[in-house]
Amino acid sequence: MSIWFITGSSRGFGLEITRAALAAGHQVVATARKPDTVREQFPDAGDTLLTVALDVTDHQSIEAAVDAAVERFGRIDVLVNNAGTGLLAAVEESDDAAVRALYETNVFGPLAVQRAVLPVLRRQRSGHVINISSIVGFATAPGWGIYASTKFAVEGFTETLHTELAPLGIHVTLVEPGFFRTDFLDPASLHTGPDTIDDYAPTVGAMRTAAASLNHTQPGDPAKAARAIVEMAAVPEPPLRLPLGGDTLQAFDAKLDTFRKDMDAWRHVALATDHD
Repeated sequence: MSIWFITGSSRGFGLEITRAALAAGHQVVATARKPDTVREQFPDAGDTLLTVALDVTDHQSIEAAVDAAVERFGRIDVLVNNAGTGLLAAVEESDDAAVRALYETNVFGPLAVQRAVLPVLRRQRSGHVINISSIVGFATAPGWGIYASTKFAVEGFTETLHTELAPLGIHVTLVEPGFFRTDFLDPASLHTGPDTIDDYAPTVGAMRTAAASLNHTQPGDPAKAARAIVEMAAVPEPPLRLPLGGDTLQAFDAKLDTFRKDMDAWRHVALATDHD
């Protein structure tokens, strides 16, 4: 039995991971801006579930939530950085305010949560950090540039964290889901920006249309993904990356093929830049 600390637990992946962890016999600290909405989903959880208010952009609420978790359960074994928001817009259409707001939640948020939880894991010399990335955290597409950049940032610091924490007995995993049937494409979760540029209609405009038609018909099953995450966390040597969904595998394979093709075609230029 492990103690799970999950952000963004009121809906989507956070709610399903909470459900899967409880079903597997774990104890869960489920955090959300409105924690009562989480508790309502699990009326029979009893003492195995602690719901706590947490806003990843509010450092005081983060510290208070971690303190409450340790006071209640004595430790934290698995941190799931899940809370996030989306932006579907051309890079040029994305103004500074929208970009900064996205980074506050998707990048600075998990960094702040990690800083609060990692001292607990380091004292224990054990634990597992699971950072939720995205299909576009590795292979982006028109309209997702700014959102993808936040997930690229998460991928970058998580890869490094993996190396830094391994000697301390702490595992680190990036979860990279594709399009799953959550409410991520709803207006409450995915912002599209007030202004559009006509020149991007064939690319970003088409993506907006596709996203609207895909909403709640996405191919991925979030309950299956949540169970896969909980099962992955139980293995002795969990992976650095866990891509989820056939669409993710297809997109990753295509990017790796393109990357290898470009690298091979321009290898002679790369080598020519070394000192003789």
